[in-house]
Amino acid sequence: MCLLIFAFKAHPTYKLILAANRDEFYERPTAPAGFWDEAPYLLAGKDLRAGGTWFGITKNGKMAAITNYRDPASIRKNAPSRGKIVSNYLLGKDGPDAYLKKLSKKADAYNGFNLVLGERGHLIWYSNRNREPHSLSPGIYGLSNHLLDTPWPKVRQSKDALASQISGGKEPSPEILFRILSDRTLPDDDRLPSTGVDLEWERILSPIFIESPNYGTRSSTLLFIDQHDHVAFFERTFTPGNEKVSTVNYAFDLEPSKFS
Repeated sequence: MCLLIFAFKAHPTYKLILAANRDEFYERPTAPAGFWDEAPYLLAGKDLRAGGTWFGITKNGKMAAITNYRDPASIRKNAPSRGKIVSNYLLGKDGPDAYLKKLSKKADAYNGFNLVLGERGHLIWYSNRNREPHSLSPGIYGLSNHLLDTPWPKVRQSKDALASQISGGKEPSPEILFRILSDRTLPDDDRLPSTGVDLEWERILSPIFIESPNYGTRSSTLLFIDQHDHVAFFERTFTPGNEKVSTVNYAFDLEPSKFS
């Protein structure tokens, strides 16, 4: 993921409302969200090059999402895939606290990342550029390619839009949330972050929905978990030129937790 906004325990009907865009090079092979053959309890997309994922949820209530931390000067080409951080958690037996305790010992081996881990009503944010896990209290959060709630234009804009859509306990509309995720508004240059890429790339990367010949928003995902542990999951995937190519919807009830 490269943009993640979510309302955690901030709505009377839903424990979690999440909307996210995954941005990636178009040449990187990807499978759309589905239940994995080798793990039929896991709903996630799959990176077909390295085998991990950027976002997923299990039938017994584990959830994880990752964004890259943009700092091109520190990129190591031989670093392990960050998508494996997500899939290893979702496929494993550890809950978020135990998993992060183990991950923190080897976090420096990875290029920069932000990680949101969940188990039922518990969410934690962790970054190997911050190093301190933060249990999240109820609220509305935004995450892109810097630390949690860094006020980049796309983060502020999308958070404000989500807050408006659920204010007063309003029922969130999937179509409106997808519309928020499809916003291509380009901020003025004086509002752009300075992340170590040139100005042209800062412009390309600055909208909520990214378009360029070789790199862009590959998928938009929505997740709703209500107070009765019913899950609704929606994903739209896109090709170069941002033609909508597929939409998948899943719904299921969470099973009893079995995590240590």
